[in-house]
Amino acid sequence: MSCRWGTELWDQFDNLEKHTHWGIEFVEKYTKFVKERSEIEISYAKQIRNLSKKYQPKKNSREEDEYKYTSCRAFLMTLNELNDYAGQHEVMAEDLTTHIICELTRYIQELKAERKSHFHDGHRAQQHIENSWKQLESSKRRFERDCKEADRAQQYFDKIDADINVTKADVEKRCYLKARQQAQMKHQVAEDSKNEYLTFLQKFNKEQNAHYHTLIPHIFQKLQEMEEKRIERVGESMKTYAEVDRKVLPIVGKCLDGMTKAAESIEPKMDTKHVVESYKSGFEPPGDVEVEDYSLSMRRTVSESSYLNSQGETKPSRSNSRGKLWPFIKRNKLMSLLASPRQPPPLPPTSPSPAAVHNGPQSPQQPSEPLSHRLNEFMTSKHKMQCLRSLKRGLSLKLGSGPEDCSHLPPEQRRKKLQAKINDINKEIQKEMDQRDALSTMKDVYIKNPHMGDANSVDPRLEEICQNTDKLQLDARKYEAWLVEVETRLAEKSDKHRPPSGLYNSQTTTPVNNNCAHVNRESPDGSYTEDHSTEHHLKSRSTDFDDDFDYEDPLPTIGTCKSLYPFEGQNEGTISMTEGELLYVIEEDKGDGWTRVRRNEDEEGYVPTSYIKVFFDTNAKDS
Repeated sequence: MSCRWGTELWDQFDNLEKHTHWGIEFVEKYTKFVKERSEIEISYAKQIRNLSKKYQPKKNSREEDEYKYTSCRAFLMTLNELNDYAGQHEVMAEDLTTHIICELTRYIQELKAERKSHFHDGHRAQQHIENSWKQLESSKRRFERDCKEADRAQQYFDKIDADINVTKADVEKRCYLKARQQAQMKHQVAEDSKNEYLTFLQKFNKEQNAHYHTLIPHIFQKLQEMEEKRIERVGESMKTYAEVDRKVLPIVGKCLDGMTKAAESIEPKMDTKHVVESYKSGFEPPGDVEVEDYSLSMRRTVSESSYLNSQGETKPSRSNSRGKLWPFIKRNKLMSLLASPRQPPPLPPTSPSPAAVHNGPQSPQQPSEPLSHRLNEFMTSKHKMQCLRSLKRGLSLKLGSGPEDCSHLPPEQRRKKLQAKINDINKEIQKEMDQRDALSTMKDVYIKNPHMGDANSVDPRLEEICQNTDKLQLDARKYEAWLVEVETRLAEKSDKHRPPSGLYNSQTTTPVNNNCAHVNRESPDGSYTEDHSTEHHLKSRSTDFDDDFDYEDPLPTIGTCKSLYPFEGQNEGTISMTEGELLYVIEEDKGDGWTRVRRNEDEEGYVPTSYIKVFFDTNAKDS
């Protein structure tokens, strides 16, 4: 189907002008649509990236430990794939901007310029034909006027000539000759106007023929070609719009496949196994509860060597039997703390040495008599009472940080922790050895080529690396020794048979006195608890200060101190301070190298005594 605007629409110049203007507006409208789609893609990609970033594990956070489970790792893989998915939408937005928006914007400017040029030529041709028509009409009216004047002059002459009463003298007198001349002149003017009119008419017909058959068809044909090119360009842009979306589909599909693969990688049994590895303590389950026959106390002979009998009979309670279940009762830990010497807070980072670290908090078995004396001393000593008042507030400092050999952890967790530290030390050793090899190679190059550098300049760094390596190897051997010790204990516990349950022997005539027998059982923290009688006695004596332990007033200040050096206070229970800072002293150094200070009502902790200068208030200290 072929059509030509020049021949079919020769008289629709104004309508074509409106239509081409609408065509340009349509291209601008489509360009705006693609631009808004691109903005939506960018906004969507940004929101997807923010969502992925929001649920990414934070550095140095507790969430990093959770990603050892396959479900958490699958979720992390899904977040990474989602981030790539967002990247594809950014690529889509960039392609839409580059291949459609920018191209159409530039094309619209060219289209406007071309349309303006064509219609400028059309308007000029239209103006020319209109001017020719005006000239033709003007010559026509002039010809008509001249003809009418010539006709009136001829009628006037004919009237004079036809009058029979007029004599020759009168004819001459009445301007007969003048009227005839006037009529002849008007006829000549009318003839000239006619010739001029015919000339303009011929010229206009020629120009009109050229206008409607040559010039206007040529201009309209260019407009038609421009319009067809515009429509074709819009079609290509729409095709590109679809191709841009289809282009990212394979990569989007790979992202979705990655999410599916991440979901399929989840292993429930592996996750439950990790739970065992994370929380297994390595302790043996508690044995059977021993028989406690309270009727025997009525028949037993009072022993003068029994410390508990001298204090009077204790009131039996159900807590005595439940006290043996130490994995589920926290009071035994308090009893173990009371029975063991006061442990100082952790030392500053620069103070500990490998030789000063002990291999575990286990204490030898203690009879009931020394334990009772220690309890009496604890309860009557002002120094110990101050420790008890600060026990609740400083418990995280004294028990939370733990020693270097990780003896505060259960055996299985201690083994894993020591193994992790050994692995970290081995990595550091390998790094130091790599640096040593690189510096040795550099030194050899300097020796062979002195102009490249001084070989002696490398020696200080090599010496430092050797010292660091020796120190790391010493630490590795130390942790390996602790690891061997833990593994040996775990092996012994696994091979050891469980002792028979119950201490009451029904086949013997001599009953076992539970109040005097020394039955030692190992607690989860590696220390030992005493027998039933001692444990019951400790509980009865500890009830006097339970209220003071749970509800205590803030410690009063006994002086002030000024920090001599800055301290970061990274360990739990410590407090950071800057050089020259003034703090309040609330508990003096007990011989462990730490002083308890307070900055304000809610911020207090321990600082190294050697880092501060203390000014005690004598009155406050005595009171």
